[in-house]
Amino acid sequence: MQEYLPKLFDSFSRERNTTSSKVAGTGLGMAIVKHLVDLLGGTIEVESALGKGTKFSVTFEHRLADPAYYEKTKQKKLAKKDKQALKGKHILLAEDNDLNAEIALYILRGMGLVVERVEDGVQCVSRMEQQPAGAYDLIFMDVQMPHMDGYKATQAIRRFADKQKASIPIVAMTANAFEEDKKNAFDAGMNGHIAKPIDVAKVEQTLLELLK
Repeated sequence: MQEYLPKLFDSFSRERNTTSSKVAGTGLGMAIVKHLVDLLGGTIEVESALGKGTKFSVTFEHRLADPAYYEKTKQKKLAKKDKQALKGKHILLAEDNDLNAEIALYILRGMGLVVERVEDGVQCVSRMEQQPAGAYDLIFMDVQMPHMDGYKATQAIRRFADKQKASIPIVAMTANAFEEDKKNAFDAGMNGHIAKPIDVAKVEQTLLELLK
């Protein structure tokens, strides 16, 4: 066996022993393995002893990644963990337009959030009054709604005697994307502003900032 090892990786080579006449083969197997290892810039070594077994050692060299790569990977893992923490959070959506509501519900529920919808500001304020503190973690509030707009609904909630209810995070979700509209939202007591059409990444970022 030791005499055969130098020829192990040669094409069409097979050691002649008591099994050679009973096993079909071309003697190309190890030659192909050696070729593939060479193509990948590696090395292959073999140790063998009759009656004890054979050991193959394959070595490849790899470049070490830039430290920025590991930091980026770490941040991705942390972001994924944060997103998992959002699952099961209860959201109240105030939106009068059925199509916009359907889109928002699809996106939010797709994130694992539990979402309930009301159709205007009056219903939103009423729902907050009726439900116990902590029933909702955040409100997504359309601005332009009948009966009571989002600004007035937010101001009414902020005046609740129950401080926990009054301090619930409220985010404007509106087609108005100008800086003045954002200022109006914050002046009304809102905690964030998301423009339509809804940007999923922006929604996730806002949720993570307000619900950590």
